[in-house]
Amino acid sequence: MISLISILFIVIGTLFILVGALGMIRMPDTFLRMSASTKSTILGSGFILIGVIIFFGDIGVTGRALAIFAFILATAPVSAHMIGRAAYSDGVELWEGTVVDDLQGKYEDSKLVLSSGEFGAASDTWQTAGNDPSVDGISAQAPPDGEDTKPFIDDHGV
Repeated sequence: MISLISILFIVIGTLFILVGALGMIRMPDTFLRMSASTKSTILGSGFILIGVIIFFGDIGVTGRALAIFAFILATAPVSAHMIGRAAYSDGVELWEGTVVDDLQGKYEDSKLVLSSGEFGAASDTWQTAGNDPSVDGISAQAPPDGEDTKPFIDDHGV
């Protein structure tokens, strides 16, 4: 009986992952594909790990399965969010059926920095956060047009 319950959970998890794979193929844009894959990965792996816990019934396996699920639960949404933000800032087109673009007008086009409006301009938030763009005398700015960077590299042994 325990084997049947375990198999049931593993099959349900496998079906969730299969639906996520179909969503990756069928969804019209990057953002919807990420949503489908992230949700199905979390649900599918959760059901599969529940099936593993039920089948083995050992405290060691249970601890490992819960640790794996906690890791997936913590990393999958964060990585999808970061990939989505990178895709949006790179100008990946939204699906033409998209009704609301919550990030429209929130990015400064010249800097590709998300401005929350709390601190003012993005350059102000950079300084307010305590992140100085020049660290240890190395400037983050590009050299003026026509200036060669090779002598700088040679002088500093880089």
